[in-house]
Amino acid sequence: MSITPFIRIGIDIGGTFTDLQILDERDGALRSLKTPTTPEDPSIGLLAGLREAAERHGFALSDIRLLLHGTTIATNAVLERRLARGVLLTTAGFEDVLEIGRHSRRDIYGLKPAHEAPLIPRDRRLGVPERIRADGGVERAPEPAAIAALIDRLAALEAEAVAVCLLNAHVNPAHEQLLARALRQARPDLPVCLSSEISPEIREYERSSTTVLNTLLMPVVGAYLQRLTGRLAEAGIGARLLLVQSNSGVCSAETAALQPARLLLSGPSGGALATLRMAEALARPNLLGVDMGGTSYDVCVVRDGAVTRMTQGEIDHLPVRLPMIEIRTIGSGGGSLASVDEAGRLKVGPRSAGSRPGPACYGRGGTEPAVTDANLALGRLDPRFFLGGAMPLDAAASARAVAEHVGAPLGLETPAAAAGILAVTDTNLAAAARLSLFEKGLDPRDFSLLSFGGAGGLHAIPVAEELGIPEVIFPADASTFSAFGILHSDIVHDVARSRVMPAAPESLPRIGDFLDALRQQGAALLDADGVAPADRRLAVAADLRYRGQAFELVTPWEEPAAEPAALERLLAAFHAAHRQRFSYSNPEAPVELVALRLSATGLLARAEARRAPGRGAERAPEARRVWLGDGWREVPVHQRERLTGRITGPALIEEEYTTIYLGPGWDCAPGPEATLIARRAGTEAAR
Repeated sequence: MSITPFIRIGIDIGGTFTDLQILDERDGALRSLKTPTTPEDPSIGLLAGLREAAERHGFALSDIRLLLHGTTIATNAVLERRLARGVLLTTAGFEDVLEIGRHSRRDIYGLKPAHEAPLIPRDRRLGVPERIRADGGVERAPEPAAIAALIDRLAALEAEAVAVCLLNAHVNPAHEQLLARALRQARPDLPVCLSSEISPEIREYERSSTTVLNTLLMPVVGAYLQRLTGRLAEAGIGARLLLVQSNSGVCSAETAALQPARLLLSGPSGGALATLRMAEALARPNLLGVDMGGTSYDVCVVRDGAVTRMTQGEIDHLPVRLPMIEIRTIGSGGGSLASVDEAGRLKVGPRSAGSRPGPACYGRGGTEPAVTDANLALGRLDPRFFLGGAMPLDAAASARAVAEHVGAPLGLETPAAAAGILAVTDTNLAAAARLSLFEKGLDPRDFSLLSFGGAGGLHAIPVAEELGIPEVIFPADASTFSAFGILHSDIVHDVARSRVMPAAPESLPRIGDFLDALRQQGAALLDADGVAPADRRLAVAADLRYRGQAFELVTPWEEPAAEPAALERLLAAFHAAHRQRFSYSNPEAPVELVALRLSATGLLARAEARRAPGRGAERAPEARRVWLGDGWREVPVHQRERLTGRITGPALIEEEYTTIYLGPGWDCAPGPEATLIARRAGTEAAR
C-alpha cells in the first residue's frame, strides 16, 4: 500500500552552503539543515543535502512531495561570463543597439570610463531585412530567401543559442514568430528566445539586453536542470520541482529552462519573502532585512508592510527588464577575504573563499583570512560546534592567516588585526543598508533590523549601532531563513502589454482589450501549472507617467476595469504615489499609460509549521574568552534552545547553524514567532 508523499523542502543554494528547510506536513514539524555547496555542480550538494536530511529525520527520499529550489546558477553564469555562444537576429540597421546602450556615465569623474564588451560581438549580430512600424503595421515583411540565408550563417558562426529582437515586436510579434518557426524547423536543437515572449515592452536597448541574457542562459540553466532532474530520478525522488524567480514566486522547471533570466535573483528573493512574512507576523511594518551568508550580503526593505518591486533591474551593469524584488547585494559574507593593498589599506571582499577551499579554519587548503577566521580568532565562534558540530574548525589556522596576511603588514597583534577585519566588514555592511534606506528618503531609526544568514548574527548589533537602529530581530533558524521564505512561496507569473497611450477615457476600449488579453494569458499559464480556479489570484498594475517624463511609476490598480470610474481611481493612485516618491504631483497634467501588467498567482497548499528542536538543546551554558576591543573577557555563552528570559550583553547566543553576538549596552529576550529581540538598553520597541 503506497503512502502519499508528505515532505516539503525549501532549498537555497548559496556560494558557500546549501540551506534546506524541511517541513513534515503530517505533524507540521519544521527542521533545518546546512551542507557545503558543490560549485562544480550544485545539484551534487543538493542531493547530498536531501540524503542527509532523510537519514537524520527519518523519512525516505520517495516521501518528498515538493521541492522549491532557489539557485544562483543564472547569476553566477552571468558574473563569471560562463554563457553560451549566442547569435542575435535584429532588424537591419539596429545591429549595434546592444553596444551603444545608454549614454550614461557611472564614473562621472573618470577620464577613461570603462566600457564592457557586449555579450554578443558585432560579427554575431545579424540584421534581418524587415520592418514593423510603431503602430504595429507591417512596412516590410522578411522574405523567405533572406531568412534561409540567415539560418545558413548560424552553422558557420557556431551558434549555441539564438536571440531574436526585432524593432517594435512588443507591438506586433508576427515577424519574430515567423523567424522562430523557420529556425525551429531548420535547427530544432538550437535554443531560440523571442523578445516578444520574454520582455514585450518598450525601450529597445533594455529589451535587447534582456532577450540576449535570457538566450545565453538557456543552455546553461537547461543543462543544470537536466542534470538535477536526472539525479532526482536516479535517487527515486518523484517530487514536483519548482524554481524560485526574482519576483519571489516559483515556476516549473520547464518555464525556468525557457526563461532563465527570471532566476537572476532567485536565492535573495526567498529572503525578501521571508522578511515580508516576518513583518506581518510581528506587526513590524518597517523592517530592514539583511542576509549575510558565506559570499554576499543582501539587503531588502519592507516599508509600510510591503516590499518594493521593480520592473527593471540590473546584473553586472546589464539591464534586465523583468519584474523583481528590489534587493541590494554586496560581496561581503563570512567567506569574504581580507587583504592589505599596496597603499597599506585593509580591504575585505568582494573576493570570497567560497566553500572550496573556504576560510583558513575549514582546513581545506585555504590560507588567506576570511571574516569567519577573524570571528574565530576573537573567540566569537566555538570551533567545536560549527554547523552543530558537523564541521569542526581549526582555530590555530585562523590565527596564523590573520597574523600573516593582515597583522604583519599593518604591524598589529593578531587580536587587533582580526578586530580591524570585523570593523571594515561592519562598515561595509552598514553602508549598503544605509544606502538602501537613504535613497528612498527613509530614516533608519524608524526600522527594526531583521538579521539572518549564517554569518549575520555576529555582525547585526555593530551594524545596527552604526545605523542608529534601536532594535534587532533574530528569527528562528536564521541561518536557513531564506530557505524558509522559499518553502512558503507560491507560483507567480508576470505578464505585460506595452503600448504608449493617453490615460484618458478615449483609450478605454484599447485598455479593455489589453486587460482581457492579460487575464487570458495569466489563466492559461496557471492552467498549465494545474492550479485550481479557487487558488488563483490576479493583480493588475499600470506603468504611468506625466507626458514628457522619461520614466514611469508602477501603480497598483485595484478593481481594474475599462470604465471611467476605475480609470479615475488609477489616476488618483498614481498622483498620490508620485507625490510620495518625488514630493510633488500635478493632477492637471496629462498622464500616459506605458504598460499594463498582470501578476497571476497560484496558491500552493499550506501546512501549519512548528519548529523542531535543534542540536543545541542538550548543550549547557558556559563562558568563553572573547576579545571585546580593549582586551580579553570571559563572556557568557547561552544556548538559544534554553533561553527563556532576558539577558544583557556582552554575551554570545549559539544555535546549531549560527551564533549571535550581543554587544555591551544591549539586552535580548525571546519574542513572538520564536524570535529573539535585542534592544539598546533603555529603548522602546520599534514602530
